[in-house]
Amino acid sequence: MRNLLIHFLAVAALGAGQAWAAGGVPPESARAQPRDPATEAIQAAIAKPDWAQARALARASVEKNPSNPDYHNLYAYAIRKGANPEMDLVFKHYNEALRLDPQHRGAQEYLGEAYLMVGNLAKAKEQLKNLDELCFFPCREYSLLKQAIFDYEAKQPK
Repeated sequence: MRNLLIHFLAVAALGAGQAWAAGGVPPESARAQPRDPATEAIQAAIAKPDWAQARALARASVEKNPSNPDYHNLYAYAIRKGANPEMDLVFKHYNEALRLDPQHRGAQEYLGEAYLMVGNLAKAKEQLKNLDELCFFPCREYSLLKQAIFDYEAKQPK
């Protein structure tokens, strides 16, 4: 009976972790962290999608706190997704996010997608390799970049 209870608890804990990783409710310890109003405002603009607003908010956040890798990542993302992206600026800010936090999985994924935008498949695959090393199990960022690379390769002339 005790072994059955231990097994049940282990499965329940694993399931809760997977639900959180899939976007479900995070554990109490993660929910206790204070929210960042700047990040929330940028993400709200991205969700619309209002790229000009997201870019302006992210740029202001970077100027106010240049040591925050999330702000650099969101700024590069807003530039990349908007009209006529300045790719030099995109690469500058993704790389700054990674300089500040080399394990920033979002910046790794988005940098790989940016490389695909400029036709640099080899560099995109380097980012996928980095994500493979960062994620003990396949993570969302790894899966999304892997799919983007697959889609990119499928569109290439044979």
